[in-house]
Amino acid sequence: MKKTIVATLLSALAATALADLNVGVTLSATGPAASLGIPEKNTIDLLPKTIGGQKVNYIVLDDASDTTTAVKNARKLISENKVDVVIGSTTTPNSLAMIDVAAETETPMISMAASARIVEPMDDKKKWVFKTPQNDAQMSTAIVESMTNNNVKTVAYIGFSDAYGEGWWNEFSKIAEARKITLVANERFNRTDTSVTGQVLKILAAKPDAVLIGGAGTPAALPQKSLKEKGYKGQIYQTHGVANADFLRVCGKDCEGTLLPAGPVLVADQLPADHPVKKSAMEYVNKYEAAQGKGTVSTFGAHAWDAGLLLATAAPVAMKKAQPGSKEFRAALRDALEGVKNLPGAHGVFNMSPTDHLGFDQRARVMVKVENGTWKLVK
Repeated sequence: MKKTIVATLLSALAATALADLNVGVTLSATGPAASLGIPEKNTIDLLPKTIGGQKVNYIVLDDASDTTTAVKNARKLISENKVDVVIGSTTTPNSLAMIDVAAETETPMISMAASARIVEPMDDKKKWVFKTPQNDAQMSTAIVESMTNNNVKTVAYIGFSDAYGEGWWNEFSKIAEARKITLVANERFNRTDTSVTGQVLKILAAKPDAVLIGGAGTPAALPQKSLKEKGYKGQIYQTHGVANADFLRVCGKDCEGTLLPAGPVLVADQLPADHPVKKSAMEYVNKYEAAQGKGTVSTFGAHAWDAGLLLATAAPVAMKKAQPGSKEFRAALRDALEGVKNLPGAHGVFNMSPTDHLGFDQRARVMVKVENGTWKLVK
């Protein structure tokens, strides 16, 4: 009888020790943000199948670039699939909407969207949320530095009429004004719009030295093509939200000369040998292109890769305190993510803290120019 009880206990302990790590993923594989979400989805297939000696299950759902669906997906992954962590979503509006779900269920969430508002200011809800893309504030600083270096005095802005576009306007306008750059126009457009003629005519009337387009993915090409069509000759800037081949394809020759800040991974092979991110960025580039083909890598897939790196680093630490599938493990994983230090990723070096759930510094950005239909590092 005692032997049976002992055997049962040992069996139960073994089962607990080998509990799978369940990772929920919601991303925008269809809809206006599909050019961002598809490389993210492709990258999930490259993430480790075991972490800390335990099997990892990735449950991937498509939110179709829709905020309501992203929230439903997050709830489903947590309540039905019993995931230990959620990776997603692709866009800022979706990610912002998911924060309440993560906080309510005390489930760590790693966003693949850019806005600083996803993790700032830190509070009881956002303490459960982390992110891998560079903040709009960081990238705004890089753009303003480029503008001052190029003697830009006046700027017009046209951005998405959602949290992404508003976040960029708030950050960029603040930094630009501090550097004595005059903002002469502030226009908006929807991700699904097919014309921005009215907005572009207002911008042209203001005669700006440069235009910043606060958009992401292929929809961000629309204002640029319209500006070129109407004869605009000034400098056009885009955000890091366009750093993929689909944008170049859709924008075509109208992209030539565009300047934008981007993660180092976009031009990994052009980085100097001693760049702190070159090795880790090239690892991702080589693995992604081996699976998808030469020239297919994008910064968006790399955000998913970095989420996987964070998880692979933090989960073994959390497993020392509790096992996947438990509330205690989710709390330990949150703490471990917050404690990640000096982790080179595809986009930068992560140094998390209780007040910084991105953990990037200036090593996470470079300026890039579109030249002959490709990305060129601006040195």
